[in-house]
Amino acid sequence: MLNVAIMGAGSIANKMADTITRMEDVTPYAIAARDLSRAETFADKYGFKKAYGSYEEMVKDPDLDLVYIATPHSHHFHCAKLALEAGKNVLCEKSFTVNARQAEELFKLAKAKGVLLAEAIWTRYMPSRKIINDVIASGAIGEVKSLTANLGYELANVERIHKVELAGGALLDVGVYAINFARMILGTEMVGLDSSVIFEGGVDVAETITMKYPGGKIASLQCAVNANQNRLGAIFGTKGYLEVQNINNPEKISVYDRDHRLVQTCPIPDQITGYEYEVLSCMKAIETGALECPEMPHEEILAVMKVMDSLRASWGYEIPDPVI
Repeated sequence: MLNVAIMGAGSIANKMADTITRMEDVTPYAIAARDLSRAETFADKYGFKKAYGSYEEMVKDPDLDLVYIATPHSHHFHCAKLALEAGKNVLCEKSFTVNARQAEELFKLAKAKGVLLAEAIWTRYMPSRKIINDVIASGAIGEVKSLTANLGYELANVERIHKVELAGGALLDVGVYAINFARMILGTEMVGLDSSVIFEGGVDVAETITMKYPGGKIASLQCAVNANQNRLGAIFGTKGYLEVQNINNPEKISVYDRDHRLVQTCPIPDQITGYEYEVLSCMKAIETGALECPEMPHEEILAVMKVMDSLRASWGYEIPDPVI
């Protein structure tokens, strides 16, 4: 059994808790929050064995197998570092850290401690990733030349999104999915990066991102936290195109020919929540002694962080280290 502990008791922690309580060979072992009563309420709701009123206390528990970091982006680095220093395997929510510098430091620490460190960007682990790749490999849409993707939600009432000190903004929250979508399809070797951005209250609330690739290939991305978008991803080839409904958690994959006729619909496997795939990957890595997950290796985590660093630098947007 894999004893999973969760650091942070917010909405995303609830989703992970709901997931692991329905998985085989996984135990909802411990929850930690800054407020013990909140942790105890969370533990009672999902049947966790232990509740802690501090992160520092929880990581000392000798029976933890995997710590899932579910705190705001601004605190990922410090929370992951705390767990790694205690010798714990870590699955850290996206965006992995605030910047590449923090990510590099965590990778070095994980290697020194000999423990797993993974990013919980669920789309990298889902079966839909292979389904899309298989369609492209089949030649059904010909050679891929471009793609578009958007992901946006109206999040005016989500406090952390609008605070610089909590690493707010659209890029780290939703833009990271669009960037990962493009890189999973067009690859890792960009030759150009451009963007336009809208700021409100000191954080980026909407942006368009253009990623250029060798061979004249291009990705056009939109993301926002001030409006609901249709979350559609489209991959265009010389013989047709493919549409992914909801790049954040694919619900339907449709293939069209050059005359815009629907020629194939790919079913998406039933899932618990979609979070289970990243947990299963971590479980396998821990069993084999791997220090990273093959679906999202450290090199690629770092590359995505550098893309987002470059975008923020071009906007003049710096995120300060949080006060812990």
